[in-house]
Amino acid sequence: MKGLLVVGILAVMTVALTGCIMPSGAPITGMIYTDVTGPGYAIDSSAGFSKVGTSECSGIIFVATGDASVQKAAQSVGITKIHHVDVNYMSILGLYGKVTTTVYGQ
Repeated sequence: MKGLLVVGILAVMTVALTGCIMPSGAPITGMIYTDVTGPGYAIDSSAGFSKVGTSECSGIIFVATGDASVQKAAQSVGITKIHHVDVNYMSILGLYGKVTTTVYGQ
């Protein structure tokens, strides 16, 4: 019985410490709190950026919803030529997370 309790505690600690909603693709992640922007990349440096569109997805514990794709962010404001893209990753204790994609273009 004591062995089963130890295994149960180790299993709970493993899930808690690795986090269920850790931002995948974030350049750096913190175990308690993460709020980083990256990697950010240029698509077409010749295009200006008079429009800014965003899209996001979020999750809490074992449920995640949303669409943080570049396409969705561009469509939200009618961008047809993308200048550059930034992605923000936020996570709290691995229990709540949000990814926001910001597209700049015209």
